[in-house]
Amino acid sequence: MSVETDSHGRIYLSSEVRQKYGEKFHVVEYEDRLELIPIDENPLQAVREAAGDAFDGKSIEELKEEALEQAQQEAEEDLEQAKREAEDVSE
Repeated sequence: MSVETDSHGRIYLSSEVRQKYGEKFHVVEYEDRLELIPIDENPLQAVREAAGDAFDGKSIEELKEEALEQAQQEAEEDLEQAKREAEDVSE
């Protein structure tokens, strides 16, 4: 499908596309292209459906703490990997 912007930079999508994907989109900009990512009418419900019961029984604080711990662990692993790669290059 090809579309063009109007004189105000607006893109018009067919009714079939809007019925299939919705009315709201997040625009993701890459070096060589743009992508339209549909935004669910109820994003929180969409996350709940995608996650299933993974968050049941957990408070927001518990989820935040788990996410922070995971991010710290991943950052430490990335740092260790970068150190190993730097050592390999210097040898």
